[in-house]
Amino acid sequence: MKKTNHNTKSRIVTAAWQLFYEQGFDRTTVDEVVELSGTSKGSFYHYFSSKEALLGSLAHLFDEKYIELEPTLDYTEGCMNILYTLNHELFLMIENNIDVDLLARLYAGQLMRKGERELTDRSRYYYKLLRRIVLRGQESGEITRRMPASEVVRLYALSERALLYDWCLHGGEYSLTEYSGTVLPLFLSGLRG
Repeated sequence: MKKTNHNTKSRIVTAAWQLFYEQGFDRTTVDEVVELSGTSKGSFYHYFSSKEALLGSLAHLFDEKYIELEPTLDYTEGCMNILYTLNHELFLMIENNIDVDLLARLYAGQLMRKGERELTDRSRYYYKLLRRIVLRGQESGEITRRMPASEVVRLYALSERALLYDWCLHGGEYSLTEYSGTVLPLFLSGLRG
């Protein structure tokens, strides 16, 4: 039963963000999201109080991408390379499927929100996967042990958010994926073992 609920929420989120990208947030209706997701209005309102509440679901969409990518990770390439690969694949998805204005709206909403923020929620799959990768990298000596794994994960996530924030500030006028491919290794060079 839980898996069905997870799949229903995922279908709603995926459909919503597809429509947001194709026709814009303001022109997308709840009815269109429900129709494309093959769910019901009751299901929609079970998970989301409004269309605006979907903006916070972008973190869920990111986690779905990580769930999809995890089985393809090749640890023989090294843990730092895996982090770069995850970043590349996520940023490519963002660049090709997420409107920069919506991403900026998400960041603005996260800054204004009191209490829990989806992007920094440590129970997200994103943080759990990063922790597993970092711990493995620390065990192999590839990633520094001078700081706890939780701090390495925090710095990595901070680096990604900084790159996304800058891309939003510039209105998506440059390739997020290419720029990150150049800058992220510089950000993370101090984390090597």
